[in-house]
Amino acid sequence: MEIELKSQSENEIVFIVRDAEVPFINAIRRCAMVNVPKIAIEDVNIIRNDSAMFNEVLAHRLGLTPLVSDLDALEGLSLPEDDDWDVYDNGIMFSLNEEGPKVVYSKDLISSDSKIKPVYDTIPLVKLKEGEELNIEAVAKVGYGKEHAKWMPTTVCAYKQYPEITFNEDVEIDYDCAQACPRGILKSDRRSKKIKILDIEDCAMCKSCVRASDNGYINVGFRPNDFIFRIETDGAMPPKEVLLKACDVLGEKADKFIGFSEEGGSK
Repeated sequence: MEIELKSQSENEIVFIVRDAEVPFINAIRRCAMVNVPKIAIEDVNIIRNDSAMFNEVLAHRLGLTPLVSDLDALEGLSLPEDDDWDVYDNGIMFSLNEEGPKVVYSKDLISSDSKIKPVYDTIPLVKLKEGEELNIEAVAKVGYGKEHAKWMPTTVCAYKQYPEITFNEDVEIDYDCAQACPRGILKSDRRSKKIKILDIEDCAMCKSCVRASDNGYINVGFRPNDFIFRIETDGAMPPKEVLLKACDVLGEKADKFIGFSEEGGSK
């Protein structure tokens, strides 16, 4: 198996995996989505809420506010499988005490840990009118995406098989099929009498070009064991950390299964 990094930014990583199987790639995808720990607000104690927003909606909005959840932030915090996870104050305490008129933003959340705070300061939470007050205490805890979407570290975690475009040299060149590509990855070059492929990896394999070709000049397929993998996060965790943790979790699951098999399935 070979891995090639195509691009990497603060919130996104794109890489190519060659000579792999679909179940393996999909296992990494699922682990990255539901088995990587992340911090999110779990318990909300609304002391006063004079706004027009219902308590339940406000608590839900707080839970979905992304919090910094990198490896440094997660260190020392209880996991859902720990016995003391359910204790109310066993987490990161947040307070919110504001008075209108104003728009309350995520930056107004005061954390008991300077390392753990909202990723973005400009997320609107609620609008307060003149004389309205808001007083909230909340507790953020570590959780997994399999329990709730607020603990899902990825906003995009997907793969596609590597596209492959071929041309039928036995028929006349159909220049018009290039114009049918919605992503513009095909370019007709009548001077050199060929159709150029500008960016094969951007091909969605929609086969619009194939349907537009009356003589079957172009064919769109894929390489069955090569994949383009993309991970995007909400900024709470670097995508590289998500990928590495997902691989670790998958390795641990495989070790448990192997151990179970070697012991004859007695446990």
